[in-house]
Amino acid sequence: MRMRPTLSWTPAGELPPGTTDPRPVADLLGAGGVLVLSGAGLSTESGIPDYRGEGGSLSRHTPMTYQDFTAGEQARRRYWARSHLGWRTFGRALPNAGHRAVAAFGRQGLLTGVITQNVDGLHQAAGSEDVVELHGSLDRVVCLSCGARSARRDLARRLEEANPGFAPVAAGINPDGDADLTDDQVGDFRVVPCEICGGILKPDVVFFGEAVPPRRVEHCRELVRAATSLLVLGSSLTVMSGLRFVRQAARAGIPVLIVNRDPTRGDQHAVTRVALPLGPALTTVAARLGVPVDDGTATPA
Repeated sequence: MRMRPTLSWTPAGELPPGTTDPRPVADLLGAGGVLVLSGAGLSTESGIPDYRGEGGSLSRHTPMTYQDFTAGEQARRRYWARSHLGWRTFGRALPNAGHRAVAAFGRQGLLTGVITQNVDGLHQAAGSEDVVELHGSLDRVVCLSCGARSARRDLARRLEEANPGFAPVAAGINPDGDADLTDDQVGDFRVVPCEICGGILKPDVVFFGEAVPPRRVEHCRELVRAATSLLVLGSSLTVMSGLRFVRQAARAGIPVLIVNRDPTRGDQHAVTRVALPLGPALTTVAARLGVPVDDGTATPA
């Protein structure tokens, strides 16, 4: 059976209102033992749009599914043309104040770890350690035949060589690094195979319709069990891959706090939702706790 992306959700009842007071976040972090679960909303201030917020990419773009990618050469040509163009912008994105604050909380020993639904690598670029990339990372490529993994920059070089002069103007860039291009702009873009076995190359990310590896899920469940609280940052929790950890924490009596400007599918399981922009909110919390945050001018060691 073909699975389609979960694009939206409808609340079954009235959700509790959000607050604009960041103090609950400060109280949670001040107690330590916090596990962070982050989503696309954390990276919007780095110029990467989210999926479902105001102006989110799903209003104009349906992400590639695993089934479509593996079923047809034309779908792969379209994906790699759009992704190759998007990578030029996506790969230059820098961590924002929210990423740097999360890294600072980690350095102060307030976090037990970070689970991110994002594929942009910006947590690590900001200096966070012990980051679990739930959906993988766009900076790696995997062969579906032999399983070999390689760096995205190497594939980018090969695609440049195979498609000299490919530089269409995209209508926008999406959270999965996919640029908005028409079929005419994609044209006869050439896709390159695995250098080892000639197989199909795929970004080392979990596509819609593809399962998160079970061992990765279980590792995240262990992190939830070991945490004192769960702090959700910038995720609508529409898809089950992240929502399941919120539900797990709530069932175990582990407090859940969500920072997201819009209501989320996990609000009913949270102590509260703080409806504030993430960068300013987390910077304010860091100042309240006396946690020094890098200003973004220095490269993390």
